[in-house]
Amino acid sequence: MKVIKDIKTWLEIRSEICATVGFVPTMGALHAGHVSLLERSVAEVEVTVLSIYVNPTQFNDSDDLANYPDTLDADLAWAEKVGVDYVILPRYEDMYADGFRYQVNESQFSLGLCGGNRPGHFTGVLTVVMKLLNLVAPHRAYFGKKDHQQYALIKDMCAAFFMNVEIVGCDTIREADGLAMSSRNKLLDDRARLRAPQLYQVLTSAVDDHAARERLMQLGFSVDYVETVNGRRFGAVVMTAGEHTVRLIDNVIVPSTPGPIRNSTDTNMQREASAVR
Repeated sequence: MKVIKDIKTWLEIRSEICATVGFVPTMGALHAGHVSLLERSVAEVEVTVLSIYVNPTQFNDSDDLANYPDTLDADLAWAEKVGVDYVILPRYEDMYADGFRYQVNESQFSLGLCGGNRPGHFTGVLTVVMKLLNLVAPHRAYFGKKDHQQYALIKDMCAAFFMNVEIVGCDTIREADGLAMSSRNKLLDDRARLRAPQLYQVLTSAVDDHAARERLMQLGFSVDYVETVNGRRFGAVVMTAGEHTVRLIDNVIVPSTPGPIRNSTDTNMQREASAVR
């Protein structure tokens, strides 16, 4: 495995790769969900590239950026064990040599859900992802569906700009108690970790969005949103975890008939339908 910090060096290497390339962009603090993306890439293509870059332009909260977990040594060890071929560690001055003058904006779906209370978040996400896709030039790029809104926006962006890459959505990986794996889970103290799975439990059991929102507030969460869009219930909450304030997101498929979503005890917990329209 080669670790590359200089973009020019990477571009020279990329120009000599003739094999199929898979790409997993991350902000580090890798967990089993990230590893599942890397393993799928390693299984499906000849060369797998991982990027680790904490992108400041997608943070609207400076404290959230400052507290984002940094586990680079462990990340690199995990990547090598999985079989990653190249790890790219870009620098801000290379990624944003233009000073963020040029941006990618989406005018509809990005304004709600996670974009509703995080102004500029998806502009930062889409801009950095387009830059990374242009740098890596992969045949396939793998994204987890825990961040389903992000996955859908990236998929649509690539289609809108005729980008020659297949965006592959991968199922949410969960802990045994249902909590969706996330880098931010590392910030949860013991008490908060016991409470965190309640987000998933409520999203799957509530009869409608209003009931889910009310129940989450009763449980002591600060509710950012609960909203069903195109047959999928999205939720985001904020909770206190010791000295940290942690934002959790999740989403589940809503059945076409009224009633609770019954998929919390079997393998459906880790397998969701992939259609996004």
